[in-house]
Amino acid sequence: MPALLAEVTRSGFVESLHHGSVVGLLPSGDVGVSVGAVEDPVLPRSCMKPFQALACLSAGAPLAGPALAIAAGSHTGEDRHVELVTRLLGELPVGSLRCPPSWPEDEETRQRVPEPSRVRMNCSGKHAAMLAACVAARWPVETYLGPSHPLQQLVMRTVEELSGESVAHTAIDGCGAPVYGLSLHGLARAMQGLVRTPVADAMRGFPEYVGGTGHVNTVVMQLLPGVVAKGGAEGVLVLATSAGHAVAVKVLDGNPRATTAIGLTALAALGFDVSPAKEYLSVPVLGGGQVVGEVRVVF
Repeated sequence: MPALLAEVTRSGFVESLHHGSVVGLLPSGDVGVSVGAVEDPVLPRSCMKPFQALACLSAGAPLAGPALAIAAGSHTGEDRHVELVTRLLGELPVGSLRCPPSWPEDEETRQRVPEPSRVRMNCSGKHAAMLAACVAARWPVETYLGPSHPLQQLVMRTVEELSGESVAHTAIDGCGAPVYGLSLHGLARAMQGLVRTPVADAMRGFPEYVGGTGHVNTVVMQLLPGVVAKGGAEGVLVLATSAGHAVAVKVLDGNPRATTAIGLTALAALGFDVSPAKEYLSVPVLGGGQVVGEVRVVF
């Protein structure tokens, strides 16, 4: 059963509750933290991106450094992100991207761009990497998002190999790409395998391309060198250290406001020092511009 993970307090009153599940693995692979229904399947959403990037790399996509980081990330649509995505496309037109048009998530950028675009969408790095993989492997470009496409089949095999379990469900993510259901435990196992790959190296080396200016995933990686952090829609988060600690979080109501605090708390319970990021172990609740409560972890 899902468990109570976090509560929201306001002026001493418990206003809201977040239920869900969290699992933490020690470098040995042993379970160090298990709260809630960690064997139930979840849709990883954008937490799938590092594994999709790894499959693109395996298919021959010329990805390295920032390009590999943005392939594994959910960028905020800043100009540097757009420039890199455009370079990744090579000779392919921007219209080859099949992710939907979107406003950039970076507020400063949003204030000055005239309209939504595919290249500003937070998944465009992943889509550009998928197109680059198709070109390198001589696979069809037009149908690259189809679940039966060779690239998507490679992604599924990559996920199954790293997680040690069969995909429980295939769905379509918000960007149009297939997303594969795994248990939360399997997702954490997959992260343990990922930390030894060039994808994790790129994410750790260029966190500003995994998220962007002020993005919580980027900030956590900057504060905790060696840690990979990747969030996904509907309250999913994965964290992993270069030593092999791994955490996977799912908040059942889909609200992400507590996921970082939950994930860092679980990482600390595994014995990893998260003190440089201690400000993210809770979230302030404001009233009249003043702190009157917090979102706090309770498991």
